[in-house]
Amino acid sequence: MTTAHGAHTAVETLPVAAVAALAVGYLVLAGRRRREPRGWSSWRTAAFLAGCALLAWALLPQALPFAPADFRRHMLQHLLIGMVAPLGLVLAAPVTLVLCSVPPRAGQRIGRLLHLAPVRLLAHPVTALLLTVGGLAALYFTPLYAATGHHPLLHHLVHLHFLLSGVLFAWVVAGPDPAPRRPSVPVRLVVLGVAVAAHAALAQLMYAGLLVAVDAPADQVRGGAELMYYGGDIAELLLALALLLTWRPDRRVRGSAGGAGRVVPVRGEHP
Repeated sequence: MTTAHGAHTAVETLPVAAVAALAVGYLVLAGRRRREPRGWSSWRTAAFLAGCALLAWALLPQALPFAPADFRRHMLQHLLIGMVAPLGLVLAAPVTLVLCSVPPRAGQRIGRLLHLAPVRLLAHPVTALLLTVGGLAALYFTPLYAATGHHPLLHHLVHLHFLLSGVLFAWVVAGPDPAPRRPSVPVRLVVLGVAVAAHAALAQLMYAGLLVAVDAPADQVRGGAELMYYGGDIAELLLALALLLTWRPDRRVRGSAGGAGRVVPVRGEHP
């Protein structure tokens, strides 16, 4: 019994250790950049550490409010992992930090990787939207949620999906890091609006007890639905704010060549 408990504890703390290692790695690279003339933004470092702290908090169930088997604790955990923590991680521009820290040849390889056709497809906002909203629908409206309670590995894989899809969505919508063929800001705002509506619809269906495959008391399911509804709105409003704060409308510079004017677009968004 003691051995099994120790193994279970080790499995729970391993993801937290991975998050801590990620934070240390970012700090090391940011520290090296700060010794250079251009330095590195303290705000970006703070954003990354905040994202790691929220992620570590979510991955330690005993640190969360509500009872261990309470559905509301589960919903709060997924809200932190899939929506709130990814925002801090993405706004920290980790890819840019890595590109500034590796040799030029390695940076070129990363750039080529970002422009591969599968990566361009994955990095489209609609793909990211389908992964995030589809993951929620699959978890709560199919037997998948019940299965995660019986299979710890599946439970961790679901967490990994929420984290990766959340990071992907935040990156392609409002991330400061470079992205392949990122659509215009109005297009991304429309996609974000669809995400807000989809999350609200899922939360309302859950609150009403319709199509939900969750075996939990009705008050817990309604409480989880409220967390999804209001917490999701707050996270997506913060994402929209991040997008608007980094938006610089394209300027058009007119030049003359032989008396004829030519319009040259100047990219306004910061990479």
